[in-house]
Amino acid sequence: MKQRDLVKQLEKAGFVFYRHDGSHDIYRRGDDIEQVPRHREINEKLSKAILQKWGLQNI
Repeated sequence: MKQRDLVKQLEKAGFVFYRHDGSHDIYRRGDDIEQVPRHREINEKLSKAILQKWGLQNI
């Protein structure tokens, strides 16, 4: 999955960019925090795990 597609789905769910941290971007939604690797392509297993963690499979 492309990183920008994953970020779009997180933003639709209410996450906003918080800060950069090494090779990751940090997104927050209230007290929820998610780290997204700063690569063009993100491993399918990782992207699915991130989406499933927040219940975003169908967004």
